Amino acid sequence: MQNQSTGTALGIIQSRGLGDIFIALPIAKHYHDQGRKIIWPICEEFHSAVAHTVPWIEWVPIPVDPMGKFFYDRPYFELGRRGCSEHICLYQALTGHPEFSSAAWFQIQKFDEYKYTRAQVPFYKKWTLRNCYEPNKEQTASLKTQLQLEDGQPYCVVHRKGSNYTASPDLSSLPPEWRVIDVDSYPGYSPFDWVPLIEAADAFIAIDSAWSNMVDQLDLAVDKYWIPRSHIHLTPVLGSTWTILEPPQDSMAAKAIFQATK
Repeated sequence: MQNQSTGTALGIIQSRGLGDIFIALPIAKHYHDQGRKIIWPICEEFHSAVAHTVPWIEWVPIPVDPMGKFFYDRPYFELGRRGCSEHICLYQALTGHPEFSSAAWFQIQKFDEYKYTRAQVPFYKKWTLRNCYEPNKEQTASLKTQLQLEDGQPYCVVHRKGSNYTASPDLSSLPPEWRVIDVDSYPGYSPFDWVPLIEAADAFIAIDSAWSNMVDQLDLAVDKYWIPRSHIHLTPVLGSTWTILEPPQDSMAAKAIFQATK
């Protein structure tokens, strides 16, 4: 990426997934704070999660197509339509773009580190996500009403579904009086709407996903349990304290890359 000039529009090419978008939000904020207008095409399925909570970005919802053009070609086209001639592409690997994986740092960094190196933004800023969104107290209150949470009631928030994997964690060790709240049972809310409820929970158990990314980047003060899903290079760097659970046997994380020596 070339040096960017203050005051001009800057496009972000990272249309999916939602976890990658959360990881990259502080990158966009870094340049927005320098006076840049940020234009970001994302898959339309994620638009509702950020449209109202991150209003300082001009979000461009794009449909997912079977040809895969929603990854790069369609975002590039949409940026051009809006007169945005400068962009940062944050994919670390993409079919048809060998230049991404041929970067000098590709083999030595996890995918989230790669994005920050590509964008020339200090990696520690990944954990400034709290500065990147606006809480929606009305939505959170609506969610709490729907959950019918009673004051003082112990509960655990669970997220089981990653983009390409669903976990079935063993919850039998939880105290029987705890209520288990599965976020996927309450659609229509942004993950950001859940933040106060997760922070007030007795525990948070999540598959490696957008939700765990968000909770880690916000360093929420809750007892956190991480369910591995991917191998080391596709698992983000964790900045807060987690209890790492055993990876599900049918997950990529269960396939050892490095073998212990005797």
